[in-house]
Amino acid sequence: MRVSALIRLIFLALVLATAACSRTKKGDPVETLPVDEVYALAKKSLQNNNLDRAIKTYERLIARFPFGAYTEQSQLELAYAQYKDHKEEEAYSSVNRFIKTYPTHKHIDYAYYLRGLINFDRSAGLLERYVTRDQARRDQGFSLQSFEDFGELIKRYPDSRYVPDSRQRMIYLRNNMARAEIGIALFYLRHRAYVAAANRAEKIVEVYQRTPQAGDALAVMAEAYGKLGQDKLSADARRVLELNYPEHPYLKGDFPPKRHKWKRLIPFTDRG
Repeated sequence: MRVSALIRLIFLALVLATAACSRTKKGDPVETLPVDEVYALAKKSLQNNNLDRAIKTYERLIARFPFGAYTEQSQLELAYAQYKDHKEEEAYSSVNRFIKTYPTHKHIDYAYYLRGLINFDRSAGLLERYVTRDQARRDQGFSLQSFEDFGELIKRYPDSRYVPDSRQRMIYLRNNMARAEIGIALFYLRHRAYVAAANRAEKIVEVYQRTPQAGDALAVMAEAYGKLGQDKLSADARRVLELNYPEHPYLKGDFPPKRHKWKRLIPFTDRG
């Protein structure tokens, strides 16, 4: 086959492929319908849990119609669809973009709530994933970020309908973060890193005073300071433990445990 004939065949193939793509694109109603009807299609896909289709339709609506009420709402619902589809990075990026672009939107409180939910789910996933692993290596970044997200919602919009649920989630997160911290303190204690154990336990007592782990932290402090020869500090920690947690295992000589026992978490019920 001569070179000129081969070139003509390649050119013809490219023309046919382009025409096919053009026909497909023109046949997609998302490309021709007005904004309200495109939004209706996206909303229906979301309600039917067809998340992939919903996400693509919202994205196309935003691209075709960069301004307007439908576009604003679509950006928020896009973030929600991505969250439900377990695309946390995309969802977090979308909801942050919404918050920055539409700070006075009527549903801005929900945007802050959704941002907290995204990190809340990521923190829960990490806890389940690392529940049997070395707790000294666990990253609590998502838990802390979620805690701060819900806190910001409560501070900015104290009358929001999402505040009660956000408060409960903050308590849940706070207890879980304290659990992780005591796991690290016990890890140090078992490995005779007494200074590190005492410092970590002291942080728990200061930051997580109202959690169930505060008693364990006092016990770690008493034990670690005793091993370091800091008898006064050890006695002080023990005295506070006796006053506040008189039934603690440490006071009966049954502490620290050979291995920190973690109970399987009961998933938080989503009331949002």
